[in-house]
Amino acid sequence: MNFHPSRLPGLLLVLLCLGYALGAAVGWGSPELALFMGDFGLAGAALAAALSCLLHACTTGGPARPAWLLFGLSSSMVAFGNGTWGWYEVVLETELPRDSAAEYAFLLFAPLAIIGLTVLAQRPRTAAGWLCLLLDGWLVAGSLFTLSWSLALGRVAAGEGDDPLRLALGLAYPVLDILLVSLVVGLRFRSRDGNRAAVHTAMVGLAVTVVCDALFTSPSLRSSYHSGELLDAGWFAGSVLLAWAPWAARRQSGPSREHPSVGGTPRRRVSTTFSALTPYVAAAVCTAGILYNALGGHALDRVVVASACTVGLALIVRQGVILLDNLSLAQELAQKEAHFRSLVQGSSDVIMIAGSSGVLSYVSPAAIGVYGRDPEELVGGNLLNLVHPEDVDRVLGEVRRLMADGPGRQGGGTEPSARVECRVRSGNEEWLHVESTVNRYRDGLILNSRDVTERVILQAQLQHNAFHDPLTDLPNRALFTQRLRASLTPPEGGGGEQATVAVLFLDLDGFKAVNDSAGHQVGDELLVQAARRLQHAVRSGDTVARFGGDEFAALVRGRLGRAQVHELAERLRSALSEPYWIGGAELGVAASIGIAFGPCEPDPGTDPPGAADELMRNADLAMYRAKSEGKGRVVLYHPAMRAELERRTELEERLRVAVREGTFTLLHQPVVDLATGAVTGVEAQARWRSAQGLLLTPAEFLRTADHGDAATRFARWMLQETVTAAALRGGPRLVPVPVSIRLSAHRLCAPGMYEAVVAVLRETGLPAELLVIELARTGPDEHADELGRRLAALRRHGVSTAVAGFGAGGGSLGTLARLPFDALKLDRSLVQDVAESRLTRALAGHALRLARDLGLVTAAEGVDQPRQVVALQELGCRQAQGLAFAQPLDEHRLRRALLRRVYPLPKQPGGLSARRAYLAADARSGGRAEPGGSRVVHHQTGPDLAEHLHAHGPLWGPNGGPHTETAVPPA
Repeated sequence: MNFHPSRLPGLLLVLLCLGYALGAAVGWGSPELALFMGDFGLAGAALAAALSCLLHACTTGGPARPAWLLFGLSSSMVAFGNGTWGWYEVVLETELPRDSAAEYAFLLFAPLAIIGLTVLAQRPRTAAGWLCLLLDGWLVAGSLFTLSWSLALGRVAAGEGDDPLRLALGLAYPVLDILLVSLVVGLRFRSRDGNRAAVHTAMVGLAVTVVCDALFTSPSLRSSYHSGELLDAGWFAGSVLLAWAPWAARRQSGPSREHPSVGGTPRRRVSTTFSALTPYVAAAVCTAGILYNALGGHALDRVVVASACTVGLALIVRQGVILLDNLSLAQELAQKEAHFRSLVQGSSDVIMIAGSSGVLSYVSPAAIGVYGRDPEELVGGNLLNLVHPEDVDRVLGEVRRLMADGPGRQGGGTEPSARVECRVRSGNEEWLHVESTVNRYRDGLILNSRDVTERVILQAQLQHNAFHDPLTDLPNRALFTQRLRASLTPPEGGGGEQATVAVLFLDLDGFKAVNDSAGHQVGDELLVQAARRLQHAVRSGDTVARFGGDEFAALVRGRLGRAQVHELAERLRSALSEPYWIGGAELGVAASIGIAFGPCEPDPGTDPPGAADELMRNADLAMYRAKSEGKGRVVLYHPAMRAELERRTELEERLRVAVREGTFTLLHQPVVDLATGAVTGVEAQARWRSAQGLLLTPAEFLRTADHGDAATRFARWMLQETVTAAALRGGPRLVPVPVSIRLSAHRLCAPGMYEAVVAVLRETGLPAELLVIELARTGPDEHADELGRRLAALRRHGVSTAVAGFGAGGGSLGTLARLPFDALKLDRSLVQDVAESRLTRALAGHALRLARDLGLVTAAEGVDQPRQVVALQELGCRQAQGLAFAQPLDEHRLRRALLRRVYPLPKQPGGLSARRAYLAADARSGGRAEPGGSRVVHHQTGPDLAEHLHAHGPLWGPNGGPHTETAVPPA
């Protein structure tokens, strides 16, 4: 048996009291020590009790503080009395005189203790409670007084009849002790729960003291008493217990049973057996006193008759109070029963009580509205007969677990409960989803059930919506990804032939045009029809999903070859490309499809989520490759696509870093007049300065400059640097020449680009007529209106415009006619073979003639050979740029070229008159006239390297390919 450390103080007190009792029993070994221990020993114990109670009262607050102060004062009276007694007997070695201060000190002990008990005990809350407390107190006190008077007090009063003071003192001790015992008995079970241990310990100590006082009051014992006897051990134990009482409350723990009820009034306390029998026990004690007088032959004393009559009267009044209290309790119980019955019957939840065998003994009326069944029909039936057969085992398991749990397992001693969801048969033979809270009730169960069918249906609908597209009701990306991951998870145990897993990404080509022209409602209907076509075209075990917009996906799994999957993709493409009839109108779209296959034998250590994401990315890459190759086709994924994407991403990052860190440098290539050789302008071209200090023309590096946010920053950097350099370029010997910068149609139409051009011209002070914006590509015809507005705004501001790279790329001649251009520059693809190929010569001639007819200044780029210069002169081209004159120059060499002003032209073997006629015609045509005046552009800028490389590869040298970087030597 383990010994708890908290029991050690109590054990020490018991040993101390036993030691004192043993010493008193053997007489302490000598009369002197007996006198000392009987007087000063009791004084020391009482003083310890006084100091303990006073210390506790000073260190703690609360309503019990006055009680402990009174207990401390009462114990100090005992200590003073015993000390006075010891002073006479031990120090003065004489008997205690009559009417000494000790007797009055002992007399004050009981009143102070009585007042302390009343303060410490719980006070009644009602007048009836106070009346019952007073009646119980008098029943106990009167009975004890009657018995004590019959046994001893009558003789004491008769012996002290000649001395009133002695009679008062002789009767004061027993009467106060009787009153103290009455309070102890009456308040035994009325203490507050928070200090119950302290009150009990204090009352035990006082009870022991009162018993010893009662024994001392006996004349026979008092006449033979001397200090140090065994009776002193009782007083000693009472003082020790009172000293320990304040600190016993520190060990009391646990929740209080006293708490306000829901209505805000205190909870009614139920009387215990002891408190209920106290009045009758007191009446029995009073009867015993009367019988002692009657059977002992003593004369019937008037005091006994009076006290007995008052006890009997108090008992009758007490019974009346109890009867009224019982009537009140019965009425309150009836009201509460009616209250809870109305709650049960008026509740919308079904409340059922079932026995241990599952037989229903009570069903609330709510069963009619919830189950559609009469409660009387359900009573007597088995609960499990209402439950769906598939849910019976689960319900039984929850009930068994509930019955196995003890009350204390859920903490705080609360009764355990279980929440069970099951299907219950309704009156119309439908299954309702019911949620029940189950609690133990006696030897059975009580169930509080409610119909949650609508909630279950709503949850199922929400779960469906979370994994399906709201427009087409196809699986969405989340469900598609979940099924793809499950398909890529290797089967447990392995073995067997591995099934093929393929992902198809589909995008509708031309859907945006349908959506913009016919409206979003028609577009939504087209998507719904497309989804139905996909569902009918795939196999039953395949998954078709919509990711959003016009993007769909298909998951194919089975024992299929790659050719069969490709055939399925072609079938899907053909189904989606069929005409759509919506609202009486025929609409048409095409489909671009990318296919990616999963691993033939997946590694058991492969992460299915990562593999699924990678497979979807691969299919997406293949789909975008299909769109870039002309749309309306099926493309299989190849690892080279991933490598190209990674390389392009890396190059875009390099472009951002180059723009941010300023590793680009700006070169200019002169534009030469083919009639005079004079420099009529320069074209700005960007170069990348490598870590070794070389200027490189990175084909792919600059090709990325037409896409993404990096392209915008690069275009703004080119504009800022070009205009700033042109504004700073000047001097007494330098004639200002226009500078051109090439932009794509998409970049020119980007938000803020026009404002950027105007702002940089204003900041640098460069005249607007010295800036030429070359359009690399005109773009689709549907963007021609916006592009025309931007070009017209630039021309109104004074900036010249030109179309560059003519003869390559997209753009219609109608768009060219509608856009406000000042010049046209032939692409290098028409210039390379213009001297050798008659076909190329004819095409270039027609292009130049068209430009002259439109009133545009003609120019050519990529003129690297003298024979090309001669051929262009014969065709009437006015300006040219290329290696035949000068390569792109840095600022220092450009200034030298501008100081020279003229480049030598190659000599022609003949046909000079024809050439001059062309040039004269071109000179007469001038530039395109604007409303309100005319303006002639005498030059045109060179090609933008990024645009040229995107369409035709690198500019310099025979070894330049689309993925190479060729060094440019200094001029």
